[in-house]
Amino acid sequence: MIKESWKEKGYVDEPTATDIDLKSEIRKLCKEKNAVILAHYYTDKPLQEIADFIGDSLALARKAAKTEADIIVMCGVHFMGETCKILCPDKKVLIPDANASCSLAESCPADKFREFVKAHPDHKVISYVNTTAATKTVTDVVVTSSNARQIVESFPKEQKLIFGPDRNLGRYINSVTGREMLLWDGACHVHERFSTGKILELKTQYPSAKVLAHPECKGPVVKLADVVGSTAMLLNYAVKSEAQQFIVATESGILFEMQRMAPEKQFIPVPPDDGETQGATCGCNECAYMRLNTLEKLYNTLKYEWPEVKISPEIINAARKPIDEMLNISERLGI
Repeated sequence: MIKESWKEKGYVDEPTATDIDLKSEIRKLCKEKNAVILAHYYTDKPLQEIADFIGDSLALARKAAKTEADIIVMCGVHFMGETCKILCPDKKVLIPDANASCSLAESCPADKFREFVKAHPDHKVISYVNTTAATKTVTDVVVTSSNARQIVESFPKEQKLIFGPDRNLGRYINSVTGREMLLWDGACHVHERFSTGKILELKTQYPSAKVLAHPECKGPVVKLADVVGSTAMLLNYAVKSEAQQFIVATESGILFEMQRMAPEKQFIPVPPDDGETQGATCGCNECAYMRLNTLEKLYNTLKYEWPEVKISPEIINAARKPIDEMLNISERLGI
């Protein structure tokens, strides 16, 4: 659903002063307002550079739950802002662009998912964190790509499970656990666009490179990978590995942190199969929603304290239970 734009709200789209030092002013506003900036690995380089903390979905959720800031600014997509608000209902949560949605979250409308769940009353419900707050209210436990396998395996083998909304991640978890979870038919528009053909082309050019793939990719792509894992896991592997070249099949925003942490290594992004790069200049596969976050919008967000993420207390209470369950299980399992 498209939210109000800055112009519709009556705010400017760009800072009024043309000579403003955005990064300096952003840090000044954070200090004045006791605000913390969280950024996902998939956001653009300038946002990762200015953020107080960058990470994947699990790390960001943990950070939000423990922050002492009065204002949380989530540079990512809308469901991430909702997660922050659910975990910190007493804090003001801001997002630079309310239109930064998520194709995966949109593929699982809460009303349709609720009907699906009701049709299988003997199943426990596991939902990927990439869902709306409303969808989380019909979930028993939330997972991220970092902990999905371990949390699935924490359920007794005889327990029937529903997994949504990412069919690719669900199939991958089924394949490595031997489960037969019932899968919701959703997918991420970025990871769906990776193909075996593009990876094989790159393997010909870089025969010694290790292939890193996110489990949201299609099955044939995952099978070509040397390492399959969450964004944080792929980053950790790339830094610690003795390999010097890596072919990366996930959203290209992670390349900034990979290169920063391992400047002597080479990271090659896998382009989308259809050749469209959504405005990118490097042939990368980028999330158009993540790219709605900019320094200009971040500055305006802090200045005007808008757009603000607001969720009803009823949804917050219901949606928090599966998130807390995820955090509790993760802590118990040491993951």
